[in-house]
Amino acid sequence: MKVDYIVVGTGIAGISFCEQLKANNKSFVVFDNASQQSSTVAGGLYNPVVLKRFTSVWKSDEQLDLALPLYAKIESELNVKLDYKIPVYRKFASLEEQNDWFSASDKPLLSKWLSAKIIKNDNAAIDAPFGFGEVLETGRIDVKTMIEAYKSDLNSKNLLFEDAFEYDLIEETNNGIQYKNISAAQVVFAEGYGIKQNPFFKHLPLVPAKGELLIIHTPELQIDFVLKAGVFLIPLGDDTYIVGATYEWKDLTNNVSIKAKDELAAKLTKLISCPYKIVNQVAGIRPTVKDRRPLVGQHDKHKNLFVLNGLGTRGVMIGPYVAKQLYDFIENNKPLEKAIDIKRFEH
Repeated sequence: MKVDYIVVGTGIAGISFCEQLKANNKSFVVFDNASQQSSTVAGGLYNPVVLKRFTSVWKSDEQLDLALPLYAKIESELNVKLDYKIPVYRKFASLEEQNDWFSASDKPLLSKWLSAKIIKNDNAAIDAPFGFGEVLETGRIDVKTMIEAYKSDLNSKNLLFEDAFEYDLIEETNNGIQYKNISAAQVVFAEGYGIKQNPFFKHLPLVPAKGELLIIHTPELQIDFVLKAGVFLIPLGDDTYIVGATYEWKDLTNNVSIKAKDELAAKLTKLISCPYKIVNQVAGIRPTVKDRRPLVGQHDKHKNLFVLNGLGTRGVMIGPYVAKQLYDFIENNKPLEKAIDIKRFEH
């Protein structure tokens, strides 16, 4: 079997890169052994504002310009609903926070994203005497549905190998790479936390951060916006909501923990006063990087091996953007942005 690319991983990074390949008529196969769960437990929010500090997300305009059409294309090709337009409300803890919001909404980079109008709270189940600020042009990508539909489509075309990629079976040839019975020009590793087992790229400073989410059912809450107040509360419909997320750097298993459940429940109890029932809890390891920029680039010795990783907590926004950067780097000799190039750690 001869292909242009082998892609390892079908999380947000892997899918984004496959979409670049499809758009440019490149042939590929994908390996994924379902060992990494960070994409499947992602809240999937796209929100161009850092709500802790009221600052703009790095390259948010460029990211959304690429990401939203890409998800629309996947929706139409796979006949699934992925993009749910929904506003994000940031709960204010004080008058001072309201003033900080007004100041931020005047800034050129933020004025298009932050509504200058304070929204009064009229929901008896939420304690928010200082009201909310609304972030505009936000939404949620149903990442779990996307990954399941994408893998199913790859499977139906015999492009998906659902087993672990065996690094020691890579042989370098004059034309690229031989892996078992597959000849490929390039291999792109988009494995998330799985990169820690990858002998070619495990030296990169990926900081794994476990995240856990609760799914709750609460008929009395009745909100049609994402609420940010210590935790995110994301409506899924049918009176169910995602509550998340936690950060844990020591326990790096995919197992859910009582500690995270208690932490999220404590924050939720401060936020809403209506009864709720926890219907599910999920965990996954996020691939984060200390400088909060992705890990993209080429192996310094094995020139046919590439990495696309470190999407962190904003994967649905940044994934398509960095996938295009990597594709243009490989195929069109365009230099990678210094901020994402893995060479920044090689000094």
